[in-house]
Amino acid sequence: MSDEAVGRLAALRTALDLRARDCGRKPEEITLVAVSKTHSADEVWPTIRDGGQTVFGENRAQEAMTKWPDLRARAAALGKTIELHLIGPLQSNKAREAVETFDVIETVDREKIAAALAEAMEKTGRRPRLLVEINTGAEPQKAGVLPQDADAFLRLTRETYGLAVEGLMCIPPAGELASPHFALLGEIARRNGLLSLSMGMSADWPLAIPLGATHVRVGSAIFGARG
Repeated sequence: MSDEAVGRLAALRTALDLRARDCGRKPEEITLVAVSKTHSADEVWPTIRDGGQTVFGENRAQEAMTKWPDLRARAAALGKTIELHLIGPLQSNKAREAVETFDVIETVDREKIAAALAEAMEKTGRRPRLLVEINTGAEPQKAGVLPQDADAFLRLTRETYGLAVEGLMCIPPAGELASPHFALLGEIARRNGLLSLSMGMSADWPLAIPLGATHVRVGSAIFGARG
């Protein structure tokens, strides 16, 4: 399993680099977020030790708090610094744990979360980087700010809560072509002066690169599917 994950990681990096160059972009402009949710520390560690991966994504603060302190320490012993992204939905009562655990929170999606994060940052002194999640497909079952509400919500986070949002994130609807959703996310980002775009996963990251993705979130293509 560990050797397979390291091999898949290397192959994915090569493919990412090639895709970026084909699109006239520099590979270093695109950060690979290895989605390690549900995978154990023992499964993740070889990708750090042997694969050199240092940026990871987790869905839940509780799982990350259990898994990552030891992995961070082991990585530090090798001179590596882990950057941990929260890519799953955040509950307001977990805001402090998220602020203390994650370096990037990609799923700011409502005023209650913005308020809770602002309070947690004030209390802890930590300032994780923030992205707003946009529900580009307006799916009722999915988290995220609706596209037509995005500009107003971004003003709210900045002006009311003093949050330094740096970018946007989206998960296109399953079964739809992802490109229009990525293009929409880029349009919202441009008119709001945002530079980071977290978009593209295992199945659709090649479509995200030419549309300006700065982060792609890939799990199963590295670690394999969970049963």
